[in-house]
Amino acid sequence: MEFRTEKDSMGDVQVPADAYFGASTQRAIDNFPISGRGFSRRFIWALGLIKGSAAAVGTSSNTNANEVIAHRASELMTDDKLSHTVHPNDHVNFGQSSNDVIPTAIHVAAVAAIREDLLPALGRLCGALGDKAEEFSDIVKSGRTHLMDATPVTLGQEFGGYCAQVHNGAARLRKVLPELEELPLGGTAVGTGINCPPGFAQQVIDDMSITSGFHFTEAVNHFEAQAAKDAAVNASGVLKTIAVSIFKIANDLRWLGSGPVAGLGELKLPSLQPGSSIMPAKVNPVIPEAAMMVAAQVIGNDSAITWGGANGNLELNVMMPMIARNLLESIDILANVSVALADSCVSGLIANGDHTRAVLEKNVIVVTALNPHIGYDAGSSAAKEASASGRSVREVVLERGLMTAEDLDAALDLKKMTE
Repeated sequence: MEFRTEKDSMGDVQVPADAYFGASTQRAIDNFPISGRGFSRRFIWALGLIKGSAAAVGTSSNTNANEVIAHRASELMTDDKLSHTVHPNDHVNFGQSSNDVIPTAIHVAAVAAIREDLLPALGRLCGALGDKAEEFSDIVKSGRTHLMDATPVTLGQEFGGYCAQVHNGAARLRKVLPELEELPLGGTAVGTGINCPPGFAQQVIDDMSITSGFHFTEAVNHFEAQAAKDAAVNASGVLKTIAVSIFKIANDLRWLGSGPVAGLGELKLPSLQPGSSIMPAKVNPVIPEAAMMVAAQVIGNDSAITWGGANGNLELNVMMPMIARNLLESIDILANVSVALADSCVSGLIANGDHTRAVLEKNVIVVTALNPHIGYDAGSSAAKEASASGRSVREVVLERGLMTAEDLDAALDLKKMTE
């Protein structure tokens, strides 16, 4: 590889000859050979939006952008036979600091990812669950609490609950967007706005809003905006809540589809791929399991973001790169798995209505509906005898003469119990 010599305030640095970046970026590459990960494309887009708007108006990642833009701009100007050299600090970084640019980029990238990817994905999942809630509305089944038999519900009611979880998660997400749309740009080094011309930040933010189509505003308090990452922590908390909802839904689908012989067997999940290298014909609930793993990752990301937010010191939080990576990853993988769960699992679910009805008819807990007629103690005794003898509650209650057949049929209307 060929190299060229670049200079910065610390001296000479060898940089790959064909690289657009300069000395500061090379020092960062040399100093941090840790994860091998770069920032996401969404973050780079946000950083480019900031720099482009700043140019139109007048620490490592920020300086990297400054250097690349400066070198490319100088190259283009040379092509135009102009002799000017664009300086990464004096020109590209004019009126800015890494300390206000990077938190701004975090907010901008998160807003774009939430609005363009995650909210539509949650809407898609909610729609698929809602469709199944309607399709399964007449399928009466045994409810379960503590994984034990409980009074009847419809399969549609269960799916209506899942749909509401996703809908509520999206609503919570919309509530945090105004915080993320408030940008720290203009605070420069410590929040005082030193070296930032009056009105510069607001003009840049206005240009960013026009270019992106999102409504960004300047931070009300620049000291809070740069020293604290509370908006990111809050957003991550909502993402965690969405992850918890998706985990619950996905795990329920696994339970309801378990079997098909030795499990609950109330749902048939789409068969997507062989489930075992040793057991022929075995099919596993791979999409729900992927969703559960995504949820676990998002919960882990939230723990790191929370701790990172707590470890801001005085006028700056140095955990921002980690917060940015985890926050954007959580948004991305939640969006991706929501679409996969909707399209590759929920939309193809088939209810085993005959099985759910047969199981429900053996459920002695339906005796609960008789409490107003025969009382709790008599109902408990009848249920125990029915369970021990393998007979139905109806048979035992009739045998004991506790109710007439007509009244009993009306009280044990299984569909009515769900209403």
